[in-house]
Amino acid sequence: MSVKILYFAGLKEKLGVPGESVDLPADIATVGSLRDWLVGHGRDALGSAKNLRCAVNQDMAKLDAAIKDGDEIAFFPPVTGG
Repeated sequence: MSVKILYFAGLKEKLGVPGESVDLPADIATVGSLRDWLVGHGRDALGSAKNLRCAVNQDMAKLDAAIKDGDEIAFFPPVTGG
């Protein structure tokens, strides 16, 4: 499964990239498991972010939201600006 991931505000700054496309193992099926997988692959800022917000295909989502091939998943802090 391939998904596009976007990072906003402080996460973008900490990770040094605005986003990325990744190929995921078959067992990654939710936003939460994706976040955990990303943390395990060096995106530590996602694991330490407080009140992390998520969106799937531009709709707000919780960590238990399902993801599928081709989805766009965004991670951002609760307040973004600028």
